[in-house]
Amino acid sequence: MMYRNKILAIETSCDETSAAIVADGRYVLSNIISSQINVHQKFGGVVPEIASRKHVEAIVPVVHQAFSEASCGYNEIDGVAVTYGPGLVGALLVGLSFGKAAAYALGVPLIGINHLVGHLYAGFLEDPDVEFPLIALVVSGGHTSIIYVPQHGCFTVLGETRDDAAGEVLDKVARAMGLGYPGGPEIEKKAALGNPKKYEFPRAWLEKNSLDFSFSGLKSALLNFLHNAEQRNEKLSVNDVAACFQEAVIDVLVEKTVLGAVQNNVKTVMMVGGVASNKRLRLRMRERLGEEGVRLVVPSPELCTDNAAMIGCAAYYKMRCEKFSDLFLNAVPNLGLDVGNYQ
Repeated sequence: MMYRNKILAIETSCDETSAAIVADGRYVLSNIISSQINVHQKFGGVVPEIASRKHVEAIVPVVHQAFSEASCGYNEIDGVAVTYGPGLVGALLVGLSFGKAAAYALGVPLIGINHLVGHLYAGFLEDPDVEFPLIALVVSGGHTSIIYVPQHGCFTVLGETRDDAAGEVLDKVARAMGLGYPGGPEIEKKAALGNPKKYEFPRAWLEKNSLDFSFSGLKSALLNFLHNAEQRNEKLSVNDVAACFQEAVIDVLVEKTVLGAVQNNVKTVMMVGGVASNKRLRLRMRERLGEEGVRLVVPSPELCTDNAAMIGCAAYYKMRCEKFSDLFLNAVPNLGLDVGNYQ
């Protein structure tokens, strides 16, 4: 197949070193992901300094592997895309430095991509004909946001977490339950064997019609529940606790997203980010949106986690508008989604 456009994409915002070759914004010729999970497991979470050093070690071989798997030559690249925020500043700088050097050496444009926009475009990789306008739920370890997207390059945050992100609270609770890191998948495994109605945990709905999230109260309630049970020497079912806690998180994610879709009269919802891999969340979201006549678009699990293919897809649509970055582009660890707008 002949491709009009090939982009080298790089993603190093947290603890995955990823490089991809994406053609025409749709065809993933390669998507290499080097995970650091085993490195950080003993610490119960990502250690930023260690993550940065591991990115330095991995970035060159990962990029070489991406070119090799894609059977692509360096002279075939039309642009270099790289995540410049939000994320861990040291980790971002590794990918950004490599990306700028590659763009300069190859004589092609540099396209800086907002990590959250990248997650959103994961949905377009497998379904490029998604209809606008749409609502996107970005739900991961660092972010929980509802975004209105009327067209390519336009993003408006309708709601976001006021404290912990959904993935973050899943990790913290899993650690408190002794389930290890990363916590989300461990909670999901236990929850699949438990009774989601055994215990009652709070849901934070906030003000009427609010699309914001708050999970810190739920987290505190669960930690107090575990502490009180320990004080009473009460034997708890880990599976039941996990199921009830997961259901509390999912209830809020689902109902807030449905509310956002109804309020904005959209017929498509895109759910992206690491937590979007959760099978129970996918099932509940699809069922609930179906009741409202709204279609759900969810990427495959590999594209829900941090990966460079999503960055390449986002860059393709930005490149079509000739929105390029210069070589002075810097890492912005707290980059807001509004900076992602380019229309």
